[in-house]
Amino acid sequence: MTTAQIDTTLEDQCESVKSRLRHEFGENVYSSWFASIDCESRQGAVVSLSVPTAFIRQWVKNHYGDRILELWQREAKDVQRIEFVVRGAVRTPVQARPAQAEKPAPAPKAAAPASSSAPSLTTPTPVSAAGEAQDALDGSPLDPRFTLDSFEEGASNMLALAASKRVAIAASGEAVAFNPLFVYGAVGFGKTHLLQSTAAEARRRTPRRVLYLTAEHFRYRFVAALKNQTALAFKELLRDIDLLLIDDLQFLHGSKVQEEFGHALNALVDGARQVVIAADRPASELDGLEPRVRSRIGAGLSVEIGAPDLDLRRKILTRRLAAQKTAFPELDFPHEVLDFVARSVTTNGRDLDGAVNRLVARNQLTGAAITLDMAESALKDLLRAREGRRPKIEDIQRVVAQHFNVSKADLVSARRTRAVVRPRQVAMWMAKTLTPRSLPEIGRRFGGRDHTTVLHAVRKIDSLLANDETLAQDIETLKRLLDA
Repeated sequence: MTTAQIDTTLEDQCESVKSRLRHEFGENVYSSWFASIDCESRQGAVVSLSVPTAFIRQWVKNHYGDRILELWQREAKDVQRIEFVVRGAVRTPVQARPAQAEKPAPAPKAAAPASSSAPSLTTPTPVSAAGEAQDALDGSPLDPRFTLDSFEEGASNMLALAASKRVAIAASGEAVAFNPLFVYGAVGFGKTHLLQSTAAEARRRTPRRVLYLTAEHFRYRFVAALKNQTALAFKELLRDIDLLLIDDLQFLHGSKVQEEFGHALNALVDGARQVVIAADRPASELDGLEPRVRSRIGAGLSVEIGAPDLDLRRKILTRRLAAQKTAFPELDFPHEVLDFVARSVTTNGRDLDGAVNRLVARNQLTGAAITLDMAESALKDLLRAREGRRPKIEDIQRVVAQHFNVSKADLVSARRTRAVVRPRQVAMWMAKTLTPRSLPEIGRRFGGRDHTTVLHAVRKIDSLLANDETLAQDIETLKRLLDA
């Protein structure tokens, strides 16, 4: 019999067994436990079946393993054992285990190689019976790009980063300093990056049991455990974790789920196990959360991640461009365009990523040079979203002229006396800071000046603001006049 015929027979036998399971246990049980089973291989008297998670593997093996073996023996009488393995994120050929005198058997599928010697949180490899409980609760996927080194530090996130680093580098058995650590901030401010990089760094440094879960993943696991009457085992597994990280707590719905999370949180904190939680707003504003959970979170360290300031946005863009230039070595991304993006896209880091991707894609796909005009065109939807809340250049020119006792005509004229130059520079700085208009357009609105003149004015005012308190007060007054 050829290899192809053997494979076909194995697949047919697998489909026949699954069909019998569907008929015997019904559609609901079949969909929950058997539909995801794949037939991987057969070596001698051993059939290897794969499932997507360690939790499903343990449940199917413990509750249906004998019945599945009986059904296989109806298809092939010489089958003596069924082996269940967990599929990795990257499917690889099954490797044979070293031969054993008693009963040779094929090895499970190997998971994708990890970046360190620590076992993967997201693709646990098959283990012995003694280790099955440890792997039964696998974590949410970790993005390998998220590291503490790649997390850009700024005034808005330095405290959150410092606390997370302390958690990540803590030695096994070391006293817990901040527990629970609660990090909150709006979408795109870096919470997920911080939690995932903390989990990855902790796994790399120490032998602690580290588990990263989204709130939705936690909820799914708990509901499945309740349905399958394994809630007690789920609780024991969860409370044996040394470092638990829960992301997007605002999505933790359901009173029963929240109650169990509260019990687990109390058990871990009382047992000196570290817990790190992230949400999009302060715990006091998570109205759907159980009061006892909010209270326990409030007893720890709560740290806000704020909106990235101009300096941090520049750092983020510089790092993103460095990554792009690795892929496109000839990429020319002028500094004035980077400055325009940093000043114009003020919402969050994800929008900054999107802005860089758009400009690089347009450059690489069309050959168009990355210029200020191209940036303004490519990012017009990001800029338009902010335009309605911002003053017009005419309004800025009006209030600046009134405040500094010059005429609007002076601001757009060619006059270069100090009494006119400084108000003009302030007006240009405000136009660049408070409107989404590009440097060339601002230059045109100030008497047809070149964009480099506008850029010089912006940088001049930036440098003066650091030490000139009178100028800073003048600009704050002008902003209030515009808002009036």
